[in-house]
Amino acid sequence: MALGELGRSSDFGDRADAGRGLAGFAEMEEAVGPLLELVLDREDTFVTRVTAEALLRRQDRVGLMVVASALAVASPNRGDWIHTAILDAFAIYASDRDDAMRLCEELTRDPDERVALGARELHESLSGINCVLHPE
Repeated sequence: MALGELGRSSDFGDRADAGRGLAGFAEMEEAVGPLLELVLDREDTFVTRVTAEALLRRQDRVGLMVVASALAVASPNRGDWIHTAILDAFAIYASDRDDAMRLCEELTRDPDERVALGARELHESLSGINCVLHPE
């Protein structure tokens, strides 16, 4: 409840903090709407970037699903910042990137067309990342 209120603050730093905090609760249905609003923040791309990155760092289906859903409807500018968050979250370990790509492949078959569309774009973005560390 408090994070939801913080996410509606006029201060971009407060909204970014709310996005980071709410990402930890992304599996809760009532957190999804506020998270989508923060990833698509109308006023500041910093909020977009940190919220998307926090969701992606969960490295799970729920976090990827919220980001994919936002990516499907994001403006070009917001989409660029979401792609920056994708790179930030997955540029180090190839195994993490590969796991995320597998989850995105599953999400491309999601009955929600918005999730499926965004998952395809997210998968494409992940496939373009040349990670620093690869399994031996």
